[in-house]
Amino acid sequence: MVGVADTSVSYAAERRKALAGASGWAGLVHNRRVLAISIFASLGGLLYGYNQGVFSGVLGMESFNQRMSSATSQSGTKGWLVAILELGAWFGVLVTGYLADKLSRKYTIVLAVVVFCIGVIVQTAAMAPDSIYGGRFVTGLGVGSLSMAVPLYNAELAPPEVRGSLVALQQLAITFGIMISFWIDFGTNYISKNGVQTEASWRIPLALQLVPAIILGVGILFMPFSPRWLVNNQRDDEALTVLSRARGLPEDNDLVQIEFLEIRAQYLFEKETSEMKYPQYQDGSFSSNFKLGLYGYLSLLSSRTLLYRVAVGSLIMFFQQWTGVNAILYYAPSIFQKLSLTGTAISLLATGVVGIAMFLATIPAVIWVDQVGRKPVLISGAFLMGTCHLIVAVLTGLYHNSWDSHVAAGWAACVFVWIFAIGFGYSWGPCAWILVAEIWPLSVRGKGMSIAASSNWMNNFIVGEVTPTMLDKLGFGTFVFFGAFSFLGGLFVWFFVPETKGLTLEEMDEVFGDSTGLGAADIERQTAIHKRLGLVGGDKGELREGSTGEKDGIDSEE
Repeated sequence: MVGVADTSVSYAAERRKALAGASGWAGLVHNRRVLAISIFASLGGLLYGYNQGVFSGVLGMESFNQRMSSATSQSGTKGWLVAILELGAWFGVLVTGYLADKLSRKYTIVLAVVVFCIGVIVQTAAMAPDSIYGGRFVTGLGVGSLSMAVPLYNAELAPPEVRGSLVALQQLAITFGIMISFWIDFGTNYISKNGVQTEASWRIPLALQLVPAIILGVGILFMPFSPRWLVNNQRDDEALTVLSRARGLPEDNDLVQIEFLEIRAQYLFEKETSEMKYPQYQDGSFSSNFKLGLYGYLSLLSSRTLLYRVAVGSLIMFFQQWTGVNAILYYAPSIFQKLSLTGTAISLLATGVVGIAMFLATIPAVIWVDQVGRKPVLISGAFLMGTCHLIVAVLTGLYHNSWDSHVAAGWAACVFVWIFAIGFGYSWGPCAWILVAEIWPLSVRGKGMSIAASSNWMNNFIVGEVTPTMLDKLGFGTFVFFGAFSFLGGLFVWFFVPETKGLTLEEMDEVFGDSTGLGAADIERQTAIHKRLGLVGGDKGELREGSTGEKDGIDSEE
């Protein structure tokens, strides 16, 4: 039976790959409709990135520090002012796992935008630190939810051959948001009255977050639902229509049929497995659905192969944050001042270069990540970032007390911070999110990604909280610390993370060992489902022409 199951799955996959289009830029042009939808959905990433970057500049503005002096005067309270957003995002991600499966990916994005806007309004109108703390926590709820829902939505709508590129658009949008926020801060820094900086200098850049948020919240209502979410909610006709329109092909096209039936087969297998394991919770009630959801989370820990995915997703996000990227983004002006660039305007200018470097470096990742693969990109990026950290640490250790007489060394350290931004922009920025969006089975995809994304935000919170203290107490040791974790992240990917380039979301099971972990009864049931759907038939395992769930009587079998 194992051989039959493997043959049925691999034949359908091989035929789909033979019919599929090119990857990279040609693939993006070929899939223009999906590209347009993904670009629009990635406004969520722009919100995330803008919010990350804008507060870095705001923290360095004199008018903000005068208004919030009780919170910005000490490194510990300053860290909390930054990190409270990440704490909210961590909670928001965990809640989103359930919401994304229950409400749909699309409506979860709408809800996240509403919460985000409330937090932004509170921050913009803040007159005391308490309002900044509260507003940033609420904003974090929305940002965290968007950081999970948008790449999940893009991954499930994308064809396998360009899925990495489309999910990477999220990171491109993040870096674009970071870049424009740095330069907006640089510009509004000069808003003054009678030579004194006014509070408009920081309230305006905070308020501008509302513009893309409102556009995203309204526009996403006109976007299609995720076809995989539709199948999971027994709306097969809609799912087939969405796939057909997204691919620009008729519904009876072989490529559309194979992709639809692969999704359908995965759903039926997981549905039948749930019915066998938990027959007492199949009545559709709120209580039963809640318990099934809870058991879905528990299944991530009880299954060896799912636990492997939890470890990969969580540790990828752990290492992404401990490269120190957000230490750079949140405290870039302070870091550049410590590297000899004195004056608010000059440090903000150098910070703006970080945004440009990271944005430009992300563009090649969008175009080539599906051709090069995830592992080479992640490994090379980790080693490059680690090297940059160590060089900056050496220069800082040698000249931190004499930057004035070693101006060239100070500028060299700044250049390696910019190179670090390039390394992150093309590697761990986009590829980490690609991996955590694509490695999960359909039944627990929202829950699995919420755990991985929560790892991102919890570690982001810790980095944001401890960085001011580290810079004060450890000095150049801060760069040694982050450099060591960058190298460890590269080694982790090298030895423990499988390559996922070009695979369907359903083929991830085989990559992570689920095909060998299935019991004999599970394999037999999986093979029967593939035959019933028409993914394999006859002696050669050929796809039956024009087969759909409806034509093969699948709806009646439910």
